[in-house]
Amino acid sequence: MMFFVYLPASQPHGTLYVGMTDDLIRRVWEHKMKLVPGFTAKYAVDRLVWFEPQQTREAEWRRERQIKEWKRAWKIELIERDNPQWTDLYPSLSP
Repeated sequence: MMFFVYLPASQPHGTLYVGMTDDLIRRVWEHKMKLVPGFTAKYAVDRLVWFEPQQTREAEWRRERQIKEWKRAWKIELIERDNPQWTDLYPSLSP
């Protein structure tokens, strides 16, 4: 089983969220369909702009906590290092 830390955004340089999951495709789909009430549904944060696989749930949890503590500018740098156009990566995940 793989674990993921991920960053969705509302739009390029928009509202950001940091999350973790063991089923990235399902979780991003839930964000897109606004199935879980809360922050991401309220602010339409459903564009997957960055994700990172982790080997263990412990590593996933530590990495999510680390990134949540970062300044916004650092999160933007992380996204733009691999995804400078802020492309929605979700379509590339689908089997």
